[in-house]
Amino acid sequence: MGATPNGSSSPQPFKFLIYGRTGWIGGVLGKLCDAQNIHYVYGSGRLEDRPSLEADIAAVRPTHVFNAAGVTGRPNVDWCESHKVDTIRTNVVGTLTLADVCRDKGLVLINYATGCIFEYDSEHPLGSGIGFKEEDTPNFIGSFYSKTKAMVEDLLKNYENVCTLRVRMPISSDLSNPRNFITKISRYEKVVDIPNSMTILDELLPISIEMAKRNLTGIYNFTNPGVVSHNEILEMYREYIDPNFTWKNFTLEEQAKVIIAPRSNNELDASKLKTEFPELLSIKESLIQNVFKPNRKTPVA
Repeated sequence: MGATPNGSSSPQPFKFLIYGRTGWIGGVLGKLCDAQNIHYVYGSGRLEDRPSLEADIAAVRPTHVFNAAGVTGRPNVDWCESHKVDTIRTNVVGTLTLADVCRDKGLVLINYATGCIFEYDSEHPLGSGIGFKEEDTPNFIGSFYSKTKAMVEDLLKNYENVCTLRVRMPISSDLSNPRNFITKISRYEKVVDIPNSMTILDELLPISIEMAKRNLTGIYNFTNPGVVSHNEILEMYREYIDPNFTWKNFTLEEQAKVIIAPRSNNELDASKLKTEFPELLSIKESLIQNVFKPNRKTPVA
């Protein structure tokens, strides 16, 4: 049984089954559903355990399934380098199992994936404004985490019921959250300064719910249009939050000495998402409107 055709809306009231209750995105999704009066249930099954997923779906009878579960590693992706089987079990076996069960049940799966599977290259040079598109083949497997994510994305292309959202360096207005990219870099001793595509969750997670309502499937670069650098973000932080904030930069070569796995740096082309949602703000606009203005601590000039 196939899922509802891509782009057609569901006639019945929505009921979401969400995996990733204890995660950042999963938690925010629940709050958004509360705000929109959408009925939702957090899945209790383990992603790699097919019978437990089938039991969840039978009990909940959802209209859509959201996968915000996965292994990113704590405190960062370096963890995955020494926990490879755990990473495969959740990120590959688990995600594929959930997609397969959803396809059997005729359900669209909204899968929060990653855009950290690309790096700037000769065809997409840093600063060129030429971003990687949805159909481009991943070219970054420097970390085991990214390697597993690229593998599973390639396999999920065959599932017509899956909507794969490539999230990058997620940011939200909750500056106390340790997973928030702004919070991370504001606490680092030194930061690199490289323009990147990023995802403002306050703006994009509501869009992902709307994507489910529209039954959109396929791959989407799930980032705000354009790029922003580490220094540009920290300059905004200093302007809006802490006028005395200072930071130090270091090079990629210096960074490599203090991390285990290389990190992805890239620009993703968000025009496919922008076409579907024309109101989508550019990354710098969204940072100011959705993150820094609501948190402003400095006096307005």
